[in-house]
This record gives sequence, structure tokens and C-alpha cells, in this order.
Amino acid sequence: MNVGIAGLGLIGGSMAKAIHRYTAAHSVFGLEKSAEILETARLQGVVQAELTRENAGELDLLLLALYPDGAIQCLRELAPGLKPGALVVDLCGVKRAVFAPLLALARAHGLRYVGGHPMAGRELSGYAAATAELFGGASMILTPPEGTDRATLQVLEAFFLQLGFGRIQYSDPEGHDRIIAYTSQLAHVVSCAYVQSPTAESHMGFSAGSFRDMTRVAKLNEHMWTQLFLDNREALAEEIEGLSRRLNTYVRLLRAGDEAELKQLLKNAREKKEALEEGERG
Repeated sequence: MNVGIAGLGLIGGSMAKAIHRYTAAHSVFGLEKSAEILETARLQGVVQAELTRENAGELDLLLLALYPDGAIQCLRELAPGLKPGALVVDLCGVKRAVFAPLLALARAHGLRYVGGHPMAGRELSGYAAATAELFGGASMILTPPEGTDRATLQVLEAFFLQLGFGRIQYSDPEGHDRIIAYTSQLAHVVSCAYVQSPTAESHMGFSAGSFRDMTRVAKLNEHMWTQLFLDNREALAEEIEGLSRRLNTYVRLLRAGDEAELKQLLKNAREKKEALEEGERG
């Protein structure tokens, strides 16, 4: 296939590098605002050609690895030049904000659209941080519109599994955003709030794995995550409120010196984590 990738940052760049390393049947057309990054990708053989409005008609698959608003704008510009039946998949971390406008654009131009979200990432960003191994064993979430034919999904499943993904997970935009608010966005909020404690200034010599684990994702791209948080504000706010209530329970037990209840609360948390791990293994 001829695969267009709009945005050669961490996700788009990793997609391009994975295609280059693990497949032989695909050519990559790259769209990137940085001429330097695009040239680097071309010299590395990761990108075969620059993606332009003039050659967009050669694409079989277009991956939108951009911020949500950028993905919509990019398809608005490229859609008229894409061939009928071409596949379009966005790789945004939220789905409700992009699903309807991207689907409308696709249908207006005779294209096939499926929402996507690769559940992989790093605390670093940009093409330099991209790696062909980023998606190894990860879940690729697809949110197909109602009525999407099985053949289209089979093409996407085969493609993403080629890149190292361990499983294809299906969802609808609403369900995706509700769960992602908990599994991804809340973790970033907690990490940021944790590292903003004044005590963090004195952590040297007193921290080990727990501190590193808790603060790792605070090293984020604030431009992207601000948009993702606001695009999913209701679900994320509910998760933060729920966490606040649970944390207040710990505060109450500590203030009261309630050893028995605190021990039971910790036991419940351990058992919940063990049950989750058992479910993942199953």
C-alpha cells in the first residue's frame, strides 16, 4: 500500500519507522511541517516521498498523527485529492472530538474513515524519540463507524499487527473516551500534581523506583495534553473527582489513626490489583 502519514512526531514517526523495519510492501508519503525532520526521514529511508496535495491521490491509507484540531484541518485540505475509497485513520488520543467531523469529511469525498488510537507512548516527544519498537505488544484501538464492512477492518487489522501491535481492540467514541480518561489521562494529571509538591525539591537521596514511576509521565508535551484534556473534560473531571474522594478516605483514616480500617483499605487495593493482573494474564 501507499501509506500517507501526516505528522512525523512520536506516534507518526514511530509508525513510519515500524513500516520501514517490519514491512516490505508499503511506501510511506510523509507530511511534516519541519523540513529538517522530513529530510532526515527521507535520508533514513523511512519516508519515500513528501505527501502533497498533488500526490495525495496515490494513497491507499492516510494516517493522521496530529493533534485533534490539526487532524481535522489536514483531512479538510487533503480529502479533495484523495482517491475514492481511500482509507483514513486518525491516531488521536480522544475520539468524540474528532470522530464526527472526520467521518463527515470522509463521506463527503467518498473515503472510508475509521477512528484509531495506538495505546503506546513515551515520556519523550518528536521524531527523534520515535522508534520502530514503540508498538510492540500494544493494543491498537479502532472505532469504526456503524456499517463499516469487514473487509476494511481486516485490512487495518493486518496492517497494524504487522507493525508489532499485540491486539486490536474495538470501541465506540464515547466508550473510548470514558475509559481513556481513567487509564491514560488521569495518570498524567496525578503525575503532574504529584511532582508539583514542594517536597519534590528535596527528593534527592530519598527516592527510588516509586518516585520515578509516579513522575515519569509528568515529562509531557503540554501543548498536546492540554488539548486532549479539554476535549475529554467531562469524563476526566469525573475521574479526578472520584480519585479525590478516595484520597480523602485515606486522609480521614490517617487523621483518626484508624489502623484497622487503613489496613483493610490497603488490603482491598492489593487484592484489586492482583485481580486485574490475573484478568490480564487470562
